[in-house]
Amino acid sequence: MCIQQNKETPVSSTASATPSSYEQLGVRIQKIINSPTAQRSRAALIFRLEQETPEDWETLLEEIAENDNVTLAHRDDGGVQIFWTVPKED
Repeated sequence: MCIQQNKETPVSSTASATPSSYEQLGVRIQKIINSPTAQRSRAALIFRLEQETPEDWETLLEEIAENDNVTLAHRDDGGVQIFWTVPKED
């Protein structure tokens, strides 16, 4: 599973523009999910950081959950474990 930026969120064409809080969150989680360790185990554990809004966090989790072959498990400590499978090619 590889995470891509939300297609509905426009990406600024200027390099000096500050990314939105949602874009920053997406980039952080994308790095975690795309790490070699997470890709090998097909799992990642993510946590919302204090400076990240609950609204951005919930939106991101909803978007991740929309993907086929992805399972989210909410933990008691506030973390979210993401598991995914890679479908076999026919």
